[in-house]
Amino acid sequence: MPNIGLIGLGNMGAPMAANLLKSGDHVVGFDVIAAARQASAQLGVEIASSAKASVESADIVITMLPAGEHVRAVWAEILPAAKRGALFIDCSTIDVTSARAAHGLATERGIASLDAPVSGGEVGAKAASLTIMVGGPERAFAKVKPLFELMGKNITLVGGNGDGQTTKVANQIIVALTIEAVGEALLFASRAGADPGKVRQALMGGFASSRVLEVHGERMIKRTFDPGFRIELHQKDLSLALQGARALSLSLPNTAMTQELFNAAAALGGKGWDHSGLVRVLEHLAHHQVAK
Repeated sequence: MPNIGLIGLGNMGAPMAANLLKSGDHVVGFDVIAAARQASAQLGVEIASSAKASVESADIVITMLPAGEHVRAVWAEILPAAKRGALFIDCSTIDVTSARAAHGLATERGIASLDAPVSGGEVGAKAASLTIMVGGPERAFAKVKPLFELMGKNITLVGGNGDGQTTKVANQIIVALTIEAVGEALLFASRAGADPGKVRQALMGGFASSRVLEVHGERMIKRTFDPGFRIELHQKDLSLALQGARALSLSLPNTAMTQELFNAAAALGGKGWDHSGLVRVLEHLAHHQVAK
């Protein structure tokens, strides 16, 4: 079993580490937040004294960090401490430029790397059912695919370094716009006097069926907006989409509109709501609630 260093033991990193431990892997973790270190220690993760110390004996290094600047800074710090032949994997959701910059730092040290952002939220991390979108060399991917299978179900090598992050942004565009569409549809049905629960049930058997309608449509009807995946995190992901679009001279009008609805949700105090709580903004505009 490989020795694994995992930096970033938050809501996603901690359950990912726990699933690696179940297979018998040795996981040494680190997080700058003391509470995260303590919670992971209770799961059986060996806690290192620093980010550098967590990678010194690691065959595989995984980072799960908030943003591109964190990944670049942490990789610059820990790469000199990594042993020869180690493989670096970043599972954060960050901008493509940062992903490729981190890969460049690894290449300078002769270390192979992958960007492997994940989708599925905290629920998927705990259930080891994450979707993992990978960019990087095929040989490196083949080496660690068994490791990915301990954390996820749908695992795809998309292309070269950075392509995993591109795929994750595309995923987040689809999810956000579909949440908005489901919210509008259920609001329309409810305002028209139909039972939104029965409407959802009917739509689940047709071409409008989707995982978002199944999971988040139910949240909208049952009014269960505890995350899940927080609105503030989806705001960050759509910012990556819109920044990337500007760099590509590309217009994403519905992505921009949905980001404004997320911004309105945050203004209403909803940064910490599950992203299905976007429907509350639509309800606010309509002066009508999907369900009581």
